[in-house]
Amino acid sequence: MFSTLRFFEGFCLAGITLSLYVLRIELCLPGWRFSMTMVANFVVLGGQLLMPGVAYLCRDWQVLQVIIICPLVLMLSYIWIFPESLRWLLATQQYCRSKWIMGHIAKKNRVNMELDADNILTELQQALQKKPKKTCIVKMVGTRNLWKNIVVLCVNSLTGYGIHHCFARSMMDQDAQDTTMFHSFYVDYYTMAGIAVASCIALCPAVGLMGRRGGLLMFMIITALASLLQLGLLNLLGKYSVHLNIDSSDTLNKNFSIAFSIIGMFSSHAVSNLSIFFCAEITPTVIRGGGLGLVLASAGFGMLTAPIMELHNQKGYFLHHIIFACCTLICIICILLLPETRYQPLPETLADGESYTRQPLLPPRKPGEQRLLLAPSESSRDYTRVHDTPLHEATGGKPLFMKRLHILSTIIDMCHQHW
Repeated sequence: MFSTLRFFEGFCLAGITLSLYVLRIELCLPGWRFSMTMVANFVVLGGQLLMPGVAYLCRDWQVLQVIIICPLVLMLSYIWIFPESLRWLLATQQYCRSKWIMGHIAKKNRVNMELDADNILTELQQALQKKPKKTCIVKMVGTRNLWKNIVVLCVNSLTGYGIHHCFARSMMDQDAQDTTMFHSFYVDYYTMAGIAVASCIALCPAVGLMGRRGGLLMFMIITALASLLQLGLLNLLGKYSVHLNIDSSDTLNKNFSIAFSIIGMFSSHAVSNLSIFFCAEITPTVIRGGGLGLVLASAGFGMLTAPIMELHNQKGYFLHHIIFACCTLICIICILLLPETRYQPLPETLADGESYTRQPLLPPRKPGEQRLLLAPSESSRDYTRVHDTPLHEATGGKPLFMKRLHILSTIIDMCHQHW
């Protein structure tokens, strides 16, 4: 019974994490999406830093379980505090709820809804009879670029979480499997948490300077270098220690292994977090929950490699590390195929997600040089394999109404900014 309840607890926590992540992304303006995500990550890390102290004070695991679950009761009030995502309601053709939320936001901001110069509310009133229509994540398969971007981010997330355990395992003392280099559980725990905090701090300026794709590429390269040096350089030092006149080769190998492990854990944590955030920005609103769920599931599979290795008494650990090191090299190549989403509006439909084209990492040398690797054209917007989106079907493809809906999306951002 205990194992069954623990399973459902983890199942529900995964759903809560996914829902909060998507809602936070859709409520924030483009310039604040990454900042708010980093604030949420720091809050999570703060909870991890407090956990050993709370466990020490509680002593009994049953009391600790009650203390951890009690704050979740406060989440029942979220249904009244946070509204439903207006982006998702409009994208899925739920116009009745959209109109009510817009009126609620306008009332709080003291905006006169009667002054509708663009007749947006009039057009929305005419579309109230349309039935809600949601898009399944399976339709992603019929796209040309969107499914590739999500698959690349899934592999990045799996590799980041999987190789993170390899680096953590390398820090463990080979003579005492139950402790690490510090021979203390609490020191080890806070060391891991400190590396995660430092990784999130480094993410902020890196992404601000190089963007999402550039930052992800940089941290993936650091992860690959740390993994390859740990696997290759240490073996070479042990093999040629006599020729290099190295007396304490074991001590030197241990120190290098710890250094590379810390660097690898630092960069792999950044890769994992940035891959999840990248997917939330690149996936259209109609399937954002499904796309982000795939990346989080891939991260879960990466974390599953840790208990699997423990069940086999660490047999095949070296091969396990080599496989993930090779995956980092593949990810470096695949990251170059991703588009840059910094300061870009969130895609609403599958066609919007397809319109994201990748750009070169370096700026063009000449002012008039074409920045896009794939030049946009009118013919490239004809996606025959993508089914009509709810907004397109509701309007019959009228460009005027679609233009007004674009204006409405801008108004949503303005409402969120003043809310």
